[in-house]
Amino acid sequence: MSEVKLGLLGAGFVSEFYMQGLMHVPGQKVKIVYSRTEKRAKSFAQKWHIDNWTTDIHKVLEDPEVDLVIIGLPNFLHKDAAVLAAKASKNVVCTKPLARNAQEAKEMLDAVKKAGVIHGYAETEVFSPAVMKAREIIEKGAIGEPFWVRSREAHFGPHSPWFWDVEKSGGGALLDMGCHCIEAARYFFGKENKVLEVMAWGSTIVHKDKTKGEDNAILIMKFENDKVGQTEVSWSSRGGLDLRNEIYGTMGVIFTDVTRGTAVKAFTLKGAGYVLEKFESDTGWIFPVVDEARIYGYHEEMLHFVNCVKKGEMPRETFEDGYIVNVILDTAYKSMKSGKWEKVVL
Repeated sequence: MSEVKLGLLGAGFVSEFYMQGLMHVPGQKVKIVYSRTEKRAKSFAQKWHIDNWTTDIHKVLEDPEVDLVIIGLPNFLHKDAAVLAAKASKNVVCTKPLARNAQEAKEMLDAVKKAGVIHGYAETEVFSPAVMKAREIIEKGAIGEPFWVRSREAHFGPHSPWFWDVEKSGGGALLDMGCHCIEAARYFFGKENKVLEVMAWGSTIVHKDKTKGEDNAILIMKFENDKVGQTEVSWSSRGGLDLRNEIYGTMGVIFTDVTRGTAVKAFTLKGAGYVLEKFESDTGWIFPVVDEARIYGYHEEMLHFVNCVKKGEMPRETFEDGYIVNVILDTAYKSMKSGKWEKVVL
């Protein structure tokens, strides 16, 4: 296959990053974009020079030229979109979290398995160049045996209203951001090391007037072989997006920090415009991220998924991984209510 033709579902925030990530991916073309509103579909297509746009999802799924469907829709639309794509025998990639809960994720996983299509879980964190470099260092044995992973994802709250509605989103900050941290720990430790049980705490500290979901949470995961994953997430942290990992091993440690430890630092009284995702001020000391889509992992994941379709291979992140993350998250919410360690049952 010389060129993979893509059908993009969604014309919002994450799809903007997907298009930025695809800019330098050879052998692909976004053939059509779908949005629920004509205005957004049309403007998105014009901005990114996409030939076709539609407000009918079936026009994407029934297009015989579309080789890969990318789901960049809100959480409450993931399941139906993925099941429809599978029924249309389309290879499909879905943004994170795979679903609002494990039950929906299982339906999605069952659908793609039954259809026999290629399926990818678009978890950007494990495609971030810094995170992949950390994994490379681990694989070389440079820090000995990794035994503790601490990850933090934080900002001052989501960009779209539906995130605040737990019925539409499926949860609060832990679901939205903790999914990144969970998969990072699985990636660093190796997926052969399963999560056995979890303990979680969460509370709505700052945004009580906006959501019934937690805006801060802590999750501790006990893996096999005495390994621990520690997750900290927040929707009430000032200063823009904060993405960090700490990997502790018996012979060393690795730190990654792609939003605060940037290569560019500047001070401005006038204002610099856009700095990075969810940054709250463009004056004073600023820390612009160079090539944001690549740093976060959007480029590498899109390159990987496109190449997998070309080769007819299953990606290294699949709906199976998304389902496992959803199971861990469901168990974490159970622990929040019980105040106890809860066993993870797949």
